[in-house]
Amino acid sequence: MIQLIHKQNKFEERKFPIVLLLDNITGEANIGSIFRLADAFNVEKIIFTGTPPNLQSNRLKKTARSTHQKVLIEINEDCFLVAETLKSQGYWLYALEITSDSVPIGDFDYQQGRPLCLILGNEVSGIDEKLLKISDKGLHINMYGKNSSMNVAQAAGIALYEITKTILAFNKK
Repeated sequence: MIQLIHKQNKFEERKFPIVLLLDNITGEANIGSIFRLADAFNVEKIIFTGTPPNLQSNRLKKTARSTHQKVLIEINEDCFLVAETLKSQGYWLYALEITSDSVPIGDFDYQQGRPLCLILGNEVSGIDEKLLKISDKGLHINMYGKNSSMNVAQAAGIALYEITKTILAFNKK
């Protein structure tokens, strides 16, 4: 077994109809990690709302490993306006948050054929209540320990994996 470098991998490049809406995520390491995930899963773009990211942060740049220069981004202060606009453009809004009616991400059926917006919330307060109310569905990651939350970047990675896996399986049918 030999480790391959980037140019030797055999992955087929594909674009996924996914927009990441970051609701006031401020941690520079989290933002850098989300950039890497957005590039790895080749999503349409990241939309930052609330506090704008510091794209000049050394911590963010180091974690992002140049993906912050490759992934399309938008910055808008108003998360609710962005979500309403995406919804009017035909996007499904999926909030990654444990709520009273959220469903496990591994059980959710993504076969609707519309593009989707995955909403990720602030590291402390989660997703804004107004966003939760207009979301089409709440999704959560089952957890089996004592804690009821995980790091937002790790959650984003799990969610993107599950979503893209399901989209790929649907497209093979």
